[in-house]
Amino acid sequence: MENDWEDIPVQSRGFFRGIGPVAFIVLVLMILFAAVLLLSTVKIGGTQVGIVEKKLGGGAMPSGRVIAVNRENGIQAQVLTPGWHFFYWSWQYSIKKVPWTEIEEGKVGLVTAKDGRTLPPNTIYAPEWDQPDKMITADYFLGEGNGYKGPQLTVLKPGAYRINTELFEVTQVPVVNVKVGTVAVIKSNVGEIAQTEDRLVEVGQRGIWNKPLTEGQYYLNTKANEVTMIDIRQIKVSYTKEVESGERTKDQPLKPITVRSSDGFTFPVDVRITYRIEPQNAPLAVAMIGDNDFILDKVVTPRVRATFRNNAEKVKALDYVQNRSHQEQQSAEMLKTDLAKYGATFLELSIGDIGDEASLGTLLKTQTDREIALQEQATFEEQQRAAEKKKALTKTTQEAEEEKRLATAAYGVKIAEQDKQKRIIGAQAEAEQVRLVAEAKAQAYRLISEVLGADNAALIEIMKVASETGVKITPDVMVGGPGSGMTDALMGTVLKGMLNKESSATKK
Repeated sequence: MENDWEDIPVQSRGFFRGIGPVAFIVLVLMILFAAVLLLSTVKIGGTQVGIVEKKLGGGAMPSGRVIAVNRENGIQAQVLTPGWHFFYWSWQYSIKKVPWTEIEEGKVGLVTAKDGRTLPPNTIYAPEWDQPDKMITADYFLGEGNGYKGPQLTVLKPGAYRINTELFEVTQVPVVNVKVGTVAVIKSNVGEIAQTEDRLVEVGQRGIWNKPLTEGQYYLNTKANEVTMIDIRQIKVSYTKEVESGERTKDQPLKPITVRSSDGFTFPVDVRITYRIEPQNAPLAVAMIGDNDFILDKVVTPRVRATFRNNAEKVKALDYVQNRSHQEQQSAEMLKTDLAKYGATFLELSIGDIGDEASLGTLLKTQTDREIALQEQATFEEQQRAAEKKKALTKTTQEAEEEKRLATAAYGVKIAEQDKQKRIIGAQAEAEQVRLVAEAKAQAYRLISEVLGADNAALIEIMKVASETGVKITPDVMVGGPGSGMTDALMGTVLKGMLNKESSATKK
C-alpha cells in the first residue's frame, strides 16, 4: 500500500488525505460506473436511425418471426431515434446506424414488409392503411396493428421517414403524372372483385376503373395499379406517301390503302382520318384494345383499310374516281359506327390522290380522250345552237325591219290619205269660198246694175280688174260695127291682158 501511495503524484496526495478511505472508494466506483456507462452509450445523428440487434438475455423469438417485438433476441422492432441512448452494452446489443428514408419530390415509396401476418387468400397486396405513419412504426405494425407481410398497398409520399429498414424495404417510383391532353386509365389488382359485362368496375374495385384520372399528380402504388396513359387530343393519321405536319406517323408514314374495283383495277388511295378518344370513353378503349398504339394498330388502321376495300369492290374504277365525295361520305359513316364500338370517336375523313400512272394511267387517258371528244362534240353542238340562234335572231331582225317598213308605209298611206282629205276639204272650202264670193259679187253686181245699169256696172268691174291686175287701158281691139260698145272693147283688152299674163307665168 505504501508503494501505491508513493505512486500518487505529490500534487494529489493532499486531496486524497482529505477525503478519507470511504469517500475514496465511492469516488473510484463512480469513476468506474461512468466509464462503463460511457461504454454502453450510443449517439444517433439527426438524419440517422439506429437498428438494434439483441444478442443475449432476450430468449428466442416465436417461430416464423424475423423481427423481435417483445425484446426477444434478434433484430428489434423499435429503432433508436436521434440523440443519446444508454445501457446498450456492446456484449448484449449490436447497433447499426443507417440514414433515414427520404422520398424525393415527384416520387412515391413502395413498401414491402419482411415480417407480419400472412396475406389473406387471393390477395397479393396488404390492405391500405388509413394512417401511413402507424404503418411504418415497426412495433405497432407487428403488434397492435396486425400488419401483413409482403407488398403494402399504402405508399409513402415525398418526405423523410425513420424506418426500420430491417423490416421495411422501400422502393421509389415516379408519381402518376397525368399531363394536359391525356387521362390515366387504372387497372387495379386489389380490392373487391366485381362481375361486369364490359370489364369496367367502380373506382376502388379490382379491375379497370370506369372513371379515368384527369390532369394532375397522383400518389398511387403503380405495382398494385397498372396505369395506361391515353391521349385524348385529336389524332390525325395519314395513309399516304407523304405526311403533313402534326400527323401520327409512328416510326414511318403509313402506306396508302390499296383497293380493288369491281372491274378488276387495283390502285392506291390516299386517305387521311382524324379521331379522338373522349375522356369518358378511355376506360372502354383500354378494356377492349389497350393503349394508344394498340388503338391505332389494332382497330383504326384495320377498320379504315377494310372499309375502303369493301366499298371499292362494289363499284368500277372510273366510278370510284369520279365519285370521290360519295366514297368519302359513305366511308365516314361506316367508320363512325365501327370506331364507336371501341370507344373511339370518328371526326373527319378525306380522300387525296386516287390511283397513279401505273395503276390507272391507261384508264384515265381513255377517259381523258373521251372527255375531250365529248367536250369537242359539246362545243360543236353549242356552236350549232349559237348559229341557229343567230339565224333566228337575223330572221327576227329582218322581220322587225320589214314590220318597221310596213308600219312606216302604213303610216305614210294614212298620212297621204289624211293629206288628201285635207286637200279635198281645202279645195271644197276654197270652192265654197269662191262660190260665196261669186254669189256676193253677183249679188252686188245685180244691185249696181239695177241702180246704174248693166253697162255701167260692167264698166266699173272692168276698171276694178284692170286696177288689180295692172292691165293697160288702151284697147288693143278695135271696136267697130253695130252693137259693139265701149264696154266690149275694154273687156276684150282686159281678157287679152290676163291671157298674156298667164302665158308668161307658165313659161317661167
